[in-house]
Amino acid sequence: MKHIELNNQVIIKDDNGQLQLHKDKEALEAYLNGPVAKRLRKFNSIEERLEYLVKHDYYKCFQGFMYSIEDIKSIYEFIKSKNFKFQSYMSASKFYENYALKSNDGKEILETYEDKVLIVALELGTGDIKSAKDIAEKLINQEFQPATPTFLNAGRKRAGEMVSCFLLNVEDSCEGISYAVAASNHLSKIGGGVALNLTRLRASNEPIKNIKNASGGVMGVAKMLEQSFSYFNQMGARQGAGAVYLNVLHPDFEMLLDSKKINADEKIRLATLSIGAIIPDKFMELAEKNELGYAFYPHSIYKKYNVHLDEIDMTKWYDLLANDKDIQKKEINPRELLTRIAQTQQESGYPYVMYIDTANREHTLKDVGKIKMSNLCCEIFQYQTPSDIKGYSGDNNWGQDISCNLGSLNIANVMDNKDIERTVDIAINALTYVSNVTNIREVPTIQNGNNASNAIGLGAMNLHGYLVREGIVYTSQEAREFANVFFAMIRYYAIKSSMNIAKQRGAFKGFKQSEYAKGIESDVLRKYYLNDYTPKSDKVKNLFDGIAVPTKEDWYNLLTDVKKYGIHNAYLTAIAPTQSISYVQNATSSVMPITEQIEVRTYGDSTTIYPMPFLTNENMLWYQSAYRMDMLDVIDMVATIQEHVDQGISTTLFVTDDKTTRDIARYYIYAHKKGLKSLYYTRTKMERNNECLVCSV
Repeated sequence: MKHIELNNQVIIKDDNGQLQLHKDKEALEAYLNGPVAKRLRKFNSIEERLEYLVKHDYYKCFQGFMYSIEDIKSIYEFIKSKNFKFQSYMSASKFYENYALKSNDGKEILETYEDKVLIVALELGTGDIKSAKDIAEKLINQEFQPATPTFLNAGRKRAGEMVSCFLLNVEDSCEGISYAVAASNHLSKIGGGVALNLTRLRASNEPIKNIKNASGGVMGVAKMLEQSFSYFNQMGARQGAGAVYLNVLHPDFEMLLDSKKINADEKIRLATLSIGAIIPDKFMELAEKNELGYAFYPHSIYKKYNVHLDEIDMTKWYDLLANDKDIQKKEINPRELLTRIAQTQQESGYPYVMYIDTANREHTLKDVGKIKMSNLCCEIFQYQTPSDIKGYSGDNNWGQDISCNLGSLNIANVMDNKDIERTVDIAINALTYVSNVTNIREVPTIQNGNNASNAIGLGAMNLHGYLVREGIVYTSQEAREFANVFFAMIRYYAIKSSMNIAKQRGAFKGFKQSEYAKGIESDVLRKYYLNDYTPKSDKVKNLFDGIAVPTKEDWYNLLTDVKKYGIHNAYLTAIAPTQSISYVQNATSSVMPITEQIEVRTYGDSTTIYPMPFLTNENMLWYQSAYRMDMLDVIDMVATIQEHVDQGISTTLFVTDDKTTRDIARYYIYAHKKGLKSLYYTRTKMERNNECLVCSV
């Protein structure tokens, strides 16, 4: 096919030894005018299109119900007036293959990008034409991008939820386990990724009803969940995805870790289920000192102290439990175990790493509830409350679990348009709508958590792309200065927007006990009126020219107002990996550095070439690969951003095969000391003679 041939010519150098980057634009035009045009169903008018799609159950009916046809036409004409153009062949192909609505038989394409923007804006606009038009503007300008579930499902008749993922705590009972499995099945069916915390469960060979060695431990539950996720998916549109988290001081953790070994026994092997390690400060302290430690059997703790393992602050409890002869325990070597975690990550990418005490130290709701786990991508950190589940035999007391409503700002486009306060406000309101309409009655703990918190997670993408365009090296001090100013600003405007929503709809449940209610006296937020988060260097000052950057005085006034009026959303920011949606945006993924200046991706029997955003033959050396960066510098960048994100950042480590497990373990220790809340994957690249990526293209 012509478009593939043209796209593949990008990496064939011309007579001057230059990459033919312009061939990507030629491939884009050939793709749009060829395969897309041939499959795209034509309509004579917007009225005809909407009538057809509503009649055949593709779209919800917005005409007359929420908007007049004149309103809809007005918004659509506004969208078309922006003259949107895809910036790369990959952007267009990702959209049309993964996001555009198709006919039931898959043969026809029923949406252009402008059509998608329209239907998403109509849904998120809540019937208000101004809101819908504002959202449409930010979507078509690619300043704001909802996460895949929202972008995929908004406005569709036959669709899953617009929520990205869910977090569940598993109670230590037959009823609790049964609820967790059934809830996971339902949530997977409607399109969400599901993470579960197994820390409460009895370890292998603990007693059940005083019968010794009766417990099968966490692995049986993990295997059951894996099988469920492979079966329950969103009508094949999105595969089921799940993860289980376990505290490293749980006796079954080493067995869970072994489930990801290349040569794992089939009885415990987890082929598709992701795993995560919950790591307390005490474990890191023991590892750093190279002292032996203990893992504690959860039921023995609960039996004596009436408290579950996932509720314990190990910094306060460890010595008590270690010296208590009534507490069943298992000797471990934390340093060796940390190295084993690194080894398993190097082999499989797993486990995810979550620093639970760090997450709770910077928790804006620390006096409301405890953070106990994270999600599949390690950026969600919210409190949960336990349930008392009786099943069919009695009344159930449902606690709170977590749902994630995510979206991202495209840093380059946001900075270019210099409309940051308004952009953030529109994004916060759009994500709040997703939270407000999410009603998953089949999973009451999720419903309770969503109703109590109105939690959202506004993130960002295209950091590396923007820095390269502006002539800034990702690992430089200037890059960190930019990130420090930008993300402090995003937090300011996010809080301000949520406060304005609270004036109309009220504050979230638990606001009075939160850090927000303390105003300038907050341990977590007072830094903003004590420290200056405005640009310092001339380079960064120029980047923010024409943009209102909040001062210390602005922060003082905002925190004072928030104390008075409250905020609507208990959680506001989280930085997800973005992945496929960043392709549509022609953006670098999340806030992570790129791995290749030009990606070569194979889909089926064809190869797609994807040059990084803003790449030219002249600036290629500015685009340093993550694999050629010092990971300590990358961690420094993430730590800078984390200071301004109330939840977490999906952080990937990129290592070459010459790095040892000790090297990776040192990254864990450094990340912990720098205040990161989590580490997502570790990606390992085979290096041949340390060849330069630029030279090898």
